[in-house]
Amino acid sequence: MNGASERDEHFLRLSFAVARRSLTHGNHPFGCILVDADGRVLIETENGYMPDHDGTAHAERLAATQACRTLSRDVLAASTLYSSAEPCAMCAGAIYWAGIGRVVYGLSEHRLRGVTGNHPENPTLDLPCRDVFASGQRPTEVLGPLLEEEAEALHEGVWT
Repeated sequence: MNGASERDEHFLRLSFAVARRSLTHGNHPFGCILVDADGRVLIETENGYMPDHDGTAHAERLAATQACRTLSRDVLAASTLYSSAEPCAMCAGAIYWAGIGRVVYGLSEHRLRGVTGNHPENPTLDLPCRDVFASGQRPTEVLGPLLEEEAEALHEGVWT
């Protein structure tokens, strides 16, 4: 599937809800969910920056780690990771190594960089996840940005 579907928009909005919840837990407003081929939510993760100030605890990286530990390669290959924002280079690498077959994201890294500016807690890498995936040996389908205005709204007032 190349274009956005109602299903994609539904699950992407669920990732936005996870991002909002992350903010209420004192973390940055990022969230993702992993959905299998039958539309079952398998994993949902919030950003995990706090309380340890762990700059590697991005929602997508945490989801990829949990996925590797709990799901088969066949399930992962047929699953979609829905993320409130485009996976950064680190997260794209984790998604690739986990073998997750498809990614749908809201806010692009490029636009996120404009939102966060030079904030010390988010020195955004303006590197498209498609570039990271394209350098690999197996395909990862990518759809995004999608619902970008809604995704950007999650960050209002956060990075000032």
